[in-house]
Amino acid sequence: MNTTMRWTQVLLILAMGLAFALSMSAQVQTQTTTTTQTPTIETEVARGEVVFVEGNELVVKMEDGTLRHFSNVPESARATVDGKEIGIHDVKVGMKLEKTITTTTTPKTITTTKTVTGKVWHISPPTSVILTLEDGTNQQFKIPKNQKFNVDGQMLDAWGLKKGMKVSATKIVEEPITEVERQARLSGSMPPPPPAPAQDQPILVAVLTPPTAAAELPKTSSLVPLFGLLGFLSLAASLGLRGIRSVR
Repeated sequence: MNTTMRWTQVLLILAMGLAFALSMSAQVQTQTTTTTQTPTIETEVARGEVVFVEGNELVVKMEDGTLRHFSNVPESARATVDGKEIGIHDVKVGMKLEKTITTTTTPKTITTTKTVTGKVWHISPPTSVILTLEDGTNQQFKIPKNQKFNVDGQMLDAWGLKKGMKVSATKIVEEPITEVERQARLSGSMPPPPPAPAQDQPILVAVLTPPTAAAELPKTSSLVPLFGLLGFLSLAASLGLRGIRSVR
């Protein structure tokens, strides 16, 4: 019995809370609008060449000569190389990579408008006011700085409110925000193919030439002049010997 009563009380409290929340939402009207300004777009391009790849480890040499190490590249990472989508295990040394990052920055303004209508039940200027709403409930509201109230078409501040006045108040709050969206696209090109092997060069064949025979004397040469010279020398020697003997 006690358990049943406790559950009944809990349900009653929840129902009262829900009814109060619904009445609050019915009495205070809230409207939110978003205004979008012109976005700005920035593009950044980074280029490099793959100098090492093993498993999910990647090292790229950037255009400025620095080395960038990418550790544990996820399996889901994709790059478009020569029109074909590849993963980390398809990357080759010598491959040229290009990463394009597009950043879109969009300024926005969120405007929240709250409107309440009721009769002044109690006023504590300039900080708060208790209004009797259309459903007969009383609700206290904090009065924002410089808040104006519409009383029969006349705009009054908190000091001008009197008990029993039917008023409506509108609170407008503008909140500027900035949305930043980044998109990265990785593309590249395969390394150039290795140079084709050199075509067969012609083999130089050494031709051994047999030694040439001694040149023959010209056909005009003859031994006759030689015999004549020998005869002349013998005659001269004989005459010389005779002269020597005669002298003795």
